[in-house]
Amino acid sequence: MPSIFSYQSAEVDWCEGNFERSTLIAEYYNTISNVSFFVLSPALLYLNRQYRQQRALPMYIVSGLLLCVGIFSTYFHMTLSYVGQLLDELSILWTLAVAYSFWYPRIYFPRLFAGGKQFYWLTGVTTVISTLMSFIKPAFNAYVLNCIAFHLLYLTWRELKKCNDKRVHRMAAVMVLWWVLAISSWISDRWLCGLWQAINFPYFHSFWHVLIAMSLLYCCPLVIYFDVSYEMPSFKPKLEYWPSDSWPVVVPYVALEEPHKQC
Repeated sequence: MPSIFSYQSAEVDWCEGNFERSTLIAEYYNTISNVSFFVLSPALLYLNRQYRQQRALPMYIVSGLLLCVGIFSTYFHMTLSYVGQLLDELSILWTLAVAYSFWYPRIYFPRLFAGGKQFYWLTGVTTVISTLMSFIKPAFNAYVLNCIAFHLLYLTWRELKKCNDKRVHRMAAVMVLWWVLAISSWISDRWLCGLWQAINFPYFHSFWHVLIAMSLLYCCPLVIYFDVSYEMPSFKPKLEYWPSDSWPVVVPYVALEEPHKQC
């Protein structure tokens, strides 16, 4: 039997042809497109530095895990190894679990959980079970991870109903647009591979990497905005754009207005 570290020992082989542009890299464009995650992580830390100064732990850990997603995805698509596939999917799973633990609004905790400890235990146990299931059927895990996005969209919809800031609504709309393009690329590469190979354009999974990173570039400030509203009442979150509002292409971030004076 081949080693779990061997090239092409993974259960999944994406649409892009293997070793067509390099003898060392199995899926060339799927590999190099992960550079988007290497840009995403430091960009979030730098732009949201005011929030990072107040809540350093979640920012550093989540940003570090997003960097791990990029590293492990690069390794997976470079080798198509079974270990690479596991590391790729588990890094996404653990990033989502940690983000839920840090940023899930308390008002949405199940009624059975009066305090936060029970919710954190539930998140931890669910993550461990999902991790173990990944070793049984890692290919199925990718579909489950993508389905979590629907819960995130539901939470966003509920929060937007309570928010009157048009900039926040606009940012959420752009986030959803990037996500729709990303998930369409992922599904197209998975289900319509024969078509793309027939026209010699099997690169939609590489588009997925870039587009989902763009979606996260809008999603994370949105989450931060709502977290400040709930957990930091002495600050008021304000949505800003880098480099400036007047530029045609901008990156959103959250600035914190001066603390309100207490009576």
